[in-house]
Amino acid sequence: MTDRSGIFAGDDPFALARDWLTRAEVSEPADPNAIALSTVDASGMPNVRMVLLKEIEADAFVFYTNYESRKAQEIDAAGKAAFVLHWKSLARQIRVRGLVSREDGPKADEYYHSRSLKSRLGAWASAQSRPLDSRGTLMAEVARVTVAQGLNPQRPPHWGGYRITPLEIEFWADGAFRLHDRFRWSRAGVGDVWEIVRLNP
Repeated sequence: MTDRSGIFAGDDPFALARDWLTRAEVSEPADPNAIALSTVDASGMPNVRMVLLKEIEADAFVFYTNYESRKAQEIDAAGKAAFVLHWKSLARQIRVRGLVSREDGPKADEYYHSRSLKSRLGAWASAQSRPLDSRGTLMAEVARVTVAQGLNPQRPPHWGGYRITPLEIEFWADGAFRLHDRFRWSRAGVGDVWEIVRLNP
């Protein structure tokens, strides 16, 4: 039994993550839901980039992207990913490592249709991660798909969500003299009981 209290209290790490994110939405100046998403390629070389976390479900974290992008290809090949949420305003972060599956159904449709029209058309126009000779070429493609798709485009088949179901979550808060507080929640498999351990800073 760990001596968790205050901002670390609770028996549900997803509820705790939602609480921290809600607090960050008040204090963080921009994109409190920005995550640094890490993947690896076929040779084991890591990649990291910022994406926006769109939902913390009962047992997973969800974001959306182009399925033909480099990150999507790496996720599909490995079936695993990691990310970190960091809030300078709160001096806190959450680290997650887990298994990844696609969110390619009605929830993806719903989120896609909640986006601005320009963002929806951009999802059709951008061949994400692939070479582009000029911005003019991209804008011409946006114009082309606007004519082709109209003002109510459906979600492209190459665009949707990913659900990261964690096997490990670490909650970190800044401490005086760099004596930070860290609690790691880990489990051997999805559905297993969480083991909670306090870590040295």
